[in-house]
Amino acid sequence: MQLPWLDPGDPLPDAALAWGESDPVPGLLAAGGRLDVASLLQAYGNGIFPWFSDGQPILWWSPDPRMVLQTADFRLHRSLRKTLAAFRGRGSCEIRIDHAFESVIAACSQAPRVGQSGTWILPEMVAAYVAMHREGHAHSVETWIDGQLAGGLYCVAIGRAVFGESMFTRRPDASKIALAALVAFCRRHGIAMIDCQQKTGHLASLGAREMPRQRFVSHVAHARRERSPQWRFEPVYWTELLPARTSTPT
Repeated sequence: MQLPWLDPGDPLPDAALAWGESDPVPGLLAAGGRLDVASLLQAYGNGIFPWFSDGQPILWWSPDPRMVLQTADFRLHRSLRKTLAAFRGRGSCEIRIDHAFESVIAACSQAPRVGQSGTWILPEMVAAYVAMHREGHAHSVETWIDGQLAGGLYCVAIGRAVFGESMFTRRPDASKIALAALVAFCRRHGIAMIDCQQKTGHLASLGAREMPRQRFVSHVAHARRERSPQWRFEPVYWTELLPARTSTPT
């Protein structure tokens, strides 16, 4: 089966045309094109994302099934709950959104990945998502401890469709705290699902599950048309995960 090649400005194929289990690389949809904001919005809005390594052309993917985290199913494990509780009253841990997006994506690009010798967050990817951020379509959720950026993640958001991208940590549990904060934010604003793209054991342990691509694309088509929330984090959002009487990182 021949993989479609895209010239700059060409529309992406329908996600349903991605290679299946019997093809050489399941989930691969097309190659080429460009990483401008318009192309990325078209891709994410139709259940497609870019992912490629150094020396490869831009590769576009839409795996079936799709790994997603229903925010209602997020598992706040006892160890992380204890970590959050440990910050009670100390005021040393703060959640910030979009305070240091470029620092977050730079740290994600340098974070080691199990089973990978390099990174897929290449300079052209960094530039593309920084452009998305500047136009309000990409966000960072950051854990600050003692005034220092300790961990975080970045995601794409179109309306109320949220797509998780990557995370990093410099202190134990800092990236997990950022993810918990994102889930709390999403619950507060009626965002039912966070795209996780591909299956990993870590994501599954947090409650993520696979979903048929057609159902995922249908969800995105609806959610992307809803009004986007204001991307800022308020301490009260922690009550989506923890009892209201529990003080938590701000």
